[in-house]
Amino acid sequence: MMQQYMKELEQEPFDPEEFVERMAWRTVGASRDENPGNFDPVLLHETFLQAIKDLQILQERQQKKCERLEMICREEEIGHWQKVSQLQEKNKASVNLFQELDERINYVATKVLHLGDQLESVNTPRARAVEAQKLMNHFAEFLSPGPLLSEVFQFNSRIDEAADIIQKLHLIAQELPSGKFEKAKKKIALKYDEIERSLIEEFVKAHRSDDKGRMKEIASILSHFKGYTQCVDAFIEQSQMGAFTSKDIFRDVIPLCEKNFSVMAEVFSNPDQVMAKYVLNIYHLRLQKYASEHLADRSDADRYLRNLYDLYSRTVMLSKDLSRFKMGNDHTYLNKLTRNIFQKYLDSYISVETKCLKEKCAGVLQKYYDSKNHQKKQIQTGGFSDLRRDLQAVIGTRANLNIAQIENYGGETFLSEEVAIALLQESKLAFRRCEVLSRQSDLPGNAIQILEILLHYLIAEHVDYALELGLQAVPIPETKTPPQIYFFDVVQQCNAAVHLLEKQFNDSLVPLVVSTPKHGDCLQKKKYILEQIELKLDTGLDRSINAIVGWVKIYLQTEQKKTDYKPETDLDTLASPACLAVVQFVSSMVERIRDSLDGKNAESVMMELGSRFHRVIYEHLQQFQYNSAGAMVAICDVNEYRKCVKELKVPLVNALFDTLHALCNLLLVKPENLKQVCTGDQLAGLDRSILLNFIQLRNDYKTQKLANCLKGLAT
Repeated sequence: MMQQYMKELEQEPFDPEEFVERMAWRTVGASRDENPGNFDPVLLHETFLQAIKDLQILQERQQKKCERLEMICREEEIGHWQKVSQLQEKNKASVNLFQELDERINYVATKVLHLGDQLESVNTPRARAVEAQKLMNHFAEFLSPGPLLSEVFQFNSRIDEAADIIQKLHLIAQELPSGKFEKAKKKIALKYDEIERSLIEEFVKAHRSDDKGRMKEIASILSHFKGYTQCVDAFIEQSQMGAFTSKDIFRDVIPLCEKNFSVMAEVFSNPDQVMAKYVLNIYHLRLQKYASEHLADRSDADRYLRNLYDLYSRTVMLSKDLSRFKMGNDHTYLNKLTRNIFQKYLDSYISVETKCLKEKCAGVLQKYYDSKNHQKKQIQTGGFSDLRRDLQAVIGTRANLNIAQIENYGGETFLSEEVAIALLQESKLAFRRCEVLSRQSDLPGNAIQILEILLHYLIAEHVDYALELGLQAVPIPETKTPPQIYFFDVVQQCNAAVHLLEKQFNDSLVPLVVSTPKHGDCLQKKKYILEQIELKLDTGLDRSINAIVGWVKIYLQTEQKKTDYKPETDLDTLASPACLAVVQFVSSMVERIRDSLDGKNAESVMMELGSRFHRVIYEHLQQFQYNSAGAMVAICDVNEYRKCVKELKVPLVNALFDTLHALCNLLLVKPENLKQVCTGDQLAGLDRSILLNFIQLRNDYKTQKLANCLKGLAT
């Protein structure tokens, strides 16, 4: 059982409750096998007692075993501490020994350096003397007539040594006087040039064979020669040979520079300067030629400007990408190269841009007017034309003649949102090019020039012209035929064009002039021209409202019969035909206004129309005498007018017609109730003369002696 207990106790994780359960089940299970159906608690009790004893014995054994292991562990720990102590002693001894060796090494190194300095002080003059003697021997050979016989100058394999000698001889020759040394100086110069050319040829061969080590050696030698720049030029020429084969030169530049910059860093001692010259070569010989080819033809200004914008933008982007390569300390180097290429084009840019924009805008407008078969005309504006129009209206009304020739073009407004969008799109492209192609100092001024062209063609030539035609097309007031009013359509399309202009002004122009004095100028120009448009819109709307209410006035004067309000017999109480015709016309006009205007504009127009319409109806009703049946007709008419003006959705106008309806009730109420009605809530605030004027319209005013009844009211 001890082994069984050990197995169970060593299980991970150990659960004591589960251990007890298993022991109980084993005991109970065994007793059931012998006596099925009987439970023996005594057996279970004895089993647990025996198990407790066994576990106590097992605990004692394990306790002894732990004590023995702990003792062994302490002994081993003591042994390890002794070993650590011994190792520390050895480490101290090693450190002391290392310090002694380091001091000896420093002492010996000092001696060696001192000895080296002494040897150098002796050897340097000797080496210089040997070098000087060597140069003197070679110089003597140049002094003697005939060809050079030295092997150094005969074999190409020793060209490096020959280059070193000839470079030094060339420097010496510069200091020698002319005369007897003239021939020697010429021979040295000729040999100098010959070796320089040979080195460059050798450099080219090494480049072709991709021998960077040899290229570096030759470049180092040539760095002391006058023709070092020719070596750099040869490298640039060879590295660009076969490049730029695609039609898009910009696509080839960055990969080519990345490939050759690593070679420059390996070969040349001054890779920054070489890279600067490499890029200079690309810009001046490649990009400049490419730009000249694409910008040579200016016959199509639009295509020329697109090409200029595209080429300049891509060159600026290329310069930005190339800026990651080191090219010296001038951070504006690439910008200067770009400016040098495009300077002559940028100087004349704005004149080409403005000329092209004018032509395109004029073309857009002309195409539109041609599509309408319309020839633009000179329009007389100002006070004289307005005075003539007013005189024609007065004379026509008095003489019953139509002497004012009103041309409405069949409802054509000559305003087009598509045309406005086309003009704005052209100016948007111009603003975008202006931002990129203008110098920072010229940018605000150039942007204003583009704005002026846009305002001229979009507002002055298109919107303002359409407004003038629309103003002339508004019928004169007080005509007998229902007026055809198309000015509301003009207002709608004009507002759409102005909204588009405002959006482009904020999106395209403001970023170019913000924080500059020109910003205020731009706002002032826009404000001035839009104020002129707004004045003409107000004038047109005023004329349109006058035409509406003028026709209502004339129509009621001619079509409203006296018998409508003073019938001789009792009739069905219905609104008069004249009233119904007026309501139908005004309702159609309100619907037109609602479709054409919105927001505050619609509210103000509805307010003005309602107020003038009320004045016409009020004055019209005061032209008649009313009996009781006629008063009912008048009340029905006013009810129809009330329904009509509710479509205006203006509370003030509704209140005016409600009051008018209350006044009409005075035509109907019994004489004894007049005073009570006049002092009611709806009429109490009115001037008493208004009430009296309405009461006097009753046909029984004199017969019923209503004046006596109203004496108290008048006071």
